[in-house]
Formats: sequence, structure tokens, C-alpha cells
Amino acid sequence: MKKVLVAGATGYLGSFVVKEFKTRGYGVRALARSAGKLEHLKDYIDEEYIGQLTNPESIKDVCRDIDIVFSSIGITRQRDQLTYMDVDFQANMNLLEDAKLNKVSKFIYVSVLNADKLEHLKLVEAKQAFVKELKRSGLGYSVIYPNGFFSDMLEILKMAKRGRGYLFGDGSYKGNPIDGADAARVCVDAVTSNETEIHMGGPDVLTQKEIFELAFQVLGKKSKITQIPLWVRTVVLAVLRTFMPVKTYGPLEFFLTVMAMDMIGKPYGKNHLKDFFEEHKNTI
Repeated sequence: MKKVLVAGATGYLGSFVVKEFKTRGYGVRALARSAGKLEHLKDYIDEEYIGQLTNPESIKDVCRDIDIVFSSIGITRQRDQLTYMDVDFQANMNLLEDAKLNKVSKFIYVSVLNADKLEHLKLVEAKQAFVKELKRSGLGYSVIYPNGFFSDMLEILKMAKRGRGYLFGDGSYKGNPIDGADAARVCVDAVTSNETEIHMGGPDVLTQKEIFELAFQVLGKKSKITQIPLWVRTVVLAVLRTFMPVKTYGPLEFFLTVMAMDMIGKPYGKNHLKDFFEEHKNTI
């Protein structure tokens, strides 16, 4: 039985990945900062490893006897004083060094879709720096570049529930967000795939406006969408970069940037955004 280490097991995608690996017969070792964070996954985990990836001493030999490393480690919400370079780059580098020492056969890393076009953003700059080191590591690797997840679309459903949605421009930019379970299947398939880079999205390509309209439709509400001129977005970005610390503007900078471009990955999966909205419309 092959063994996999899942770093980022407590995150949205990582939780699905743990379950998918276990379902397919892998031995699963999950890395987390505390045992309590893994409680909801205990039925899918064979071993727990408690450590802090930003401290290489606390994860020594985390990859011992491991065949595959999966990492979705990255800052999604800024906390403490850690930077993107501390986490998205250096924490993954600490894991990569341990993987190399323990002769892991493959390292699967999750970045973001269109990373090559977004390297000027602090969040993506750190991820791309790690990808370059991973490619030079000598290990087998796959880099997954996912579009937004269905969980990210809950903010749109919440806006619709409050009665009004807000878009920059006319909402004609397109994307195909993907369900976490579908994304996890792609990540686990990468173990045996020869593809070193996988750009993935969900099965439905929709404009931003269509996603809002879908949310209103599922809620049984009349669609009310306010369109904000694109120049406002440009001004907001300039203000953020000038006056706010990176831990504050980083996530907003990423969000405002991808709202003004198409984000379309190769379609994977079978789960549809409408069904996800239906499932969550009474719980948000």
C-alpha cells in the first residue's frame, strides 16, 4: 500500500483530498498544527503528524516512509505576522526539503489558475517562487492550478440572499469554478498521471453575471445587480497598494484582479454550481 502525506488537510480542498486518497486505498498521514483540527477526518486518517511547517525542526522526517506528498499549504486569510513568503513559499520549501531527504517519489502542489499571468500579485508571487524550486528539485511532481472552488461562490449566494449583487464592469468575464470533491479526484489522479501541470475548472463555464443570476434564481428572488465601473476597481487597487500592509491588501488585491479577467480551466468533474447553491441556500 502506498502512503501519502497530506499537508493542508484541514483546509477546504485538503479535507476532500484526504477522503479521496483513503477511498482509493492509500495510507494517509495528515499534517496539522493540532490534533483537534483533524478530528472531523479521523475516520480517513491512518497517522497524524502534529507540526508547524514554518518551523523545519517541528516537521523533521514528516515524510519518512512516504511515497507521495500532497500540499495545498498557503495563506487564505492573513493571521499572526506571517507573510506569503513565510507560508506559500518557505513552509512548502521546508516540506520539500524533507521530501527530498526521505526520497519521496512525487510531490503534488496546488497553486492557482493563471498563476503565470498573476505573478505581480504578492499571493501568487510566493506560490510561483515555490513552483520554480519544485521543478528544480529532482522529484517527480505535478502542479495543480485550480479555478475558484464552489465554497468561494457562497459569498455570491449570501449577497443574493441579502437582495443585491455587485459586479465590476458588465459581468461578462467568464469562469468555471469547481466542486471540492471533483477537484480532489483530479489531485489524486495526478499521482499516476504524466502531466506535470494541470489547469482545472468545473464543468460549467459561466459569466460572472450568470453566476449572480443563478444565485437569485435558486433563492427564488428577482435578480438585482449593481454594476460598478471598472475604473473604480483600478482606483481601489492603487489605494490598497499605497496605504495598506500586505497582510490586509493581499487577498483583496487577488480578488479584485481576477474579477477583471476570464478564469477558465480545463473542465473536470460532474458536480454543478446550481446544485451546490440549492444545497446551501438554507444554511448560509
